[in-house]
Amino acid sequence: MKRNGHPLPGPAGAGGAPPAQRTRGDRLPGGPEEVWEQLPGDLAPKFRARAASVATDVLREIQRAVPQYARPLEGVFGQVVVDGVEQAIHQFIDRMVDPGARQDDRAEFFRLLGKLEVGEGRSLDRLQTAYRIGARVAWRRISEFGQQERVPLATMCLIAEAIFAYIDELSLRSMEGYADAQARAAGAVQRRRKRLLELILAEPPYPPSAIAELAEAADWPLPENVQVVALERRTDQHQLPTPTLHEDVLVDVEGSDPCLLITDPGRQLDTLEQRLGGRRAAIGPPVALADAPKSLRWARRALTLIESGVIADAPVVACADHLSTLLLLSDEALVRELVSRALAPLEGLTPKQQQRLRETMSAWVDTRGSAPEVASSLDVHPQTVRYRLRQLEELFGERLHDPDALFDIAVALRALRLLTCDADGEPDPVRPST
Repeated sequence: MKRNGHPLPGPAGAGGAPPAQRTRGDRLPGGPEEVWEQLPGDLAPKFRARAASVATDVLREIQRAVPQYARPLEGVFGQVVVDGVEQAIHQFIDRMVDPGARQDDRAEFFRLLGKLEVGEGRSLDRLQTAYRIGARVAWRRISEFGQQERVPLATMCLIAEAIFAYIDELSLRSMEGYADAQARAAGAVQRRRKRLLELILAEPPYPPSAIAELAEAADWPLPENVQVVALERRTDQHQLPTPTLHEDVLVDVEGSDPCLLITDPGRQLDTLEQRLGGRRAAIGPPVALADAPKSLRWARRALTLIESGVIADAPVVACADHLSTLLLLSDEALVRELVSRALAPLEGLTPKQQQRLRETMSAWVDTRGSAPEVASSLDVHPQTVRYRLRQLEELFGERLHDPDALFDIAVALRALRLLTCDADGEPDPVRPST
């Protein structure tokens, strides 16, 4: 007897290796597709008559062996499980009848099962275990049928081979659906987290309830304290690889103000420089979550001061190491006004005279020492320092003995060094604010 041009295998010894010598690990010549071609279609009606009973046995065994599927078969969950078992059995039988039928629509259902596992928050292990259990129960029932109907052993071997190939195929389709759903879920989570970062850093701030709601949707536990890392804006930032960071780090590396939000600095900052792909970064001070915009603002200011040469350049700079500089230069216009007022007595001098007197006054304010001590710090003769100190007394008068005025002078001198140093480290003359 022939089917689709292929002779049906006869009993053991009818040619080729005896069926009893085949094991599960062996594949019959021609691969799985040829196995389907060789299956006897006339067994399909008999299998179909027993399909409901087999489905019941499979469901019972899956529920017994897989706790995640053990709850009552009700609602959507129950319908999916029942449909999955019944479709697997009926599609196997249909394929016995017509091996060449298109499998696209049938395969889509098992891709859906893989996607649903992602929605349930499970790995694919349970579904694959269910497939294996289903194959084992089905084979047990088919073996009983084969003995009752005296089906040739060679045919039983073909059926076993088809079952194994079929389960591999179902597992593959579910893996495809699982991977697709994971990719979609990851994309959705990343979009929510990027939006969450925007809300956290927004000014004026969003209501805490809105942030908490989006954080829950983005699967991001709300921390008490955070640090914001400002990244330099680069023309090629869209071409740089996305940093591989801890899953709790909120990331925006492609926006107009690229930044990161760190929730656990001790764990997440250790290898930050190696992970940024060449991007310069400034780490804002730790703050409460509600103050994250401040941390970003300070970190962004630090980057600006790095670019202008005020803060020494480095791949990663911590604002905590430059707080006084950030404080002094937090409002440049105001600082220049202070400089202009506090150092106004120097305005009538030449630039060279201004520079020398500022240096002397800075050394004196810093040390409050005698002329020899100030001279030693400046590497000049003590008599030169005495002459300059007398000039300062004449220019500033009582201001040098007023604590408040002296504090303003000290701040102004420090700010001026930060503001006006050129490439050679030489300060420019005092310029009034405008």
